[in-house]
Amino acid sequence: MSNPLDGGAGSRVFCAFTEGFGHGRDKMLMGCIADDFTGATDLAGLLARSGAKVNLRIGVPEAAPSEVADFEVIALKCRTEPVADAVAQTRAALAWLARAGAERFFWKYCSTFDSTAEGNIGPVSEALMADLGVSQTIYCPAFPENGRSIFMGNLFVGEQPLAESPMKDHPLTPMRDSNLMRLLEPQVRGAVGLANRLVVEKGAAALKARLAALAADGVAHVVVDAVSDRDLDVIAEACLEMKLMTGGSAVAMPLPRLLGAGGTVAGGAFSAPEGGAIVLSGSCSAMTRAQVAAYLHQAAGFRLDPLELAEHGVGPARDWLAKQDPMAAKIMYATAEPAAVKAVQAKLGVGKAGQIVEDALAELAVLARELGTRRFVVAGGETSGAVTKALRVETLRVGPEVAPGVPWSFTRSAGHDIALTLKSGNFGAETFFDDALGMLT
Repeated sequence: MSNPLDGGAGSRVFCAFTEGFGHGRDKMLMGCIADDFTGATDLAGLLARSGAKVNLRIGVPEAAPSEVADFEVIALKCRTEPVADAVAQTRAALAWLARAGAERFFWKYCSTFDSTAEGNIGPVSEALMADLGVSQTIYCPAFPENGRSIFMGNLFVGEQPLAESPMKDHPLTPMRDSNLMRLLEPQVRGAVGLANRLVVEKGAAALKARLAALAADGVAHVVVDAVSDRDLDVIAEACLEMKLMTGGSAVAMPLPRLLGAGGTVAGGAFSAPEGGAIVLSGSCSAMTRAQVAAYLHQAAGFRLDPLELAEHGVGPARDWLAKQDPMAAKIMYATAEPAAVKAVQAKLGVGKAGQIVEDALAELAVLARELGTRRFVVAGGETSGAVTKALRVETLRVGPEVAPGVPWSFTRSAGHDIALTLKSGNFGAETFFDDALGMLT
């Protein structure tokens, strides 16, 4: 088997990708693909901490870039799409990044490994590996700063195993096993192995040797333990020459330093657009439920009931929003307890229940913009994707972090400057919504 740190025989496929458009910068350091929009902003924010230049692009661009940043991040909405669609989208993103000059790539998914037995994490990884002609990659969704750690291949959320955490009740990807090897094996054709914490603790050289030994045994997919930021430094150094790394955002955080990027810390100076603010929440995670409850103590709120939306449409919600003071604190949310979510899904179906909420929040975001809102806080990966697309956002400039992995970002929508923060469900403190908007006042 070829060395996992080079392109092997398949490098001819990769070379074919690079015959395309030119770019303004001499060389992009890494091209990144994220499976949802909050994950993309999470990754972009952590990469930008070092001062590295980061472009966050919404969807695969149609045209060649006039210039590229140190790190280009393409945000997709494919986490829960059918496997074939997710593979097609990510392969298109890979091809665009390669033509733009990327030679290293990062496939970013959630730090709680959100997926089903069918995918999409494993199938996408194998498709990208095939296109790049590489025989091995790693999987490391750890994010110690946010309480995600991996030990002996088992993923923990705080002190709880993944399968005992609130993620066990996720409406789209309920996580009922904590062992990443067992979760990954049904999704891939290649062999799955482990580089455990005892190896990582010995340093980058020991981890590289372990990866090489696994490659010699035909192991293509390697879960790597990490319980601290130091572990992430070791993993990033050991895997620096891999053409493809996969994981949560945190394992990519050391890469700007290792690749020689960086400078002024991101978010040192930024200009917030003038205008009203709104919180739009579709996430039903435990933390988002607490955040919504906390914000309702100080903001006007409108709860979106999927059953009411199915029967009466979004008209009542539009009427409520139109009557609100654009400058006053307000939140529109479909956030609910797990039992309530299951009851709605039983009546409408899982897919329809989620789509109704996404469509409603997307329509309300556009109306809010028309009414003068310029600052948007959005909770939930699927919701963030729907809202961002509805606002026709193409590229985001990454600003300061509100919480680890959740930055403000700035862009234009329908001729207006707007600010967006896209929050993954379980990220942030209970006061996140107030904290985020407080940064811009």
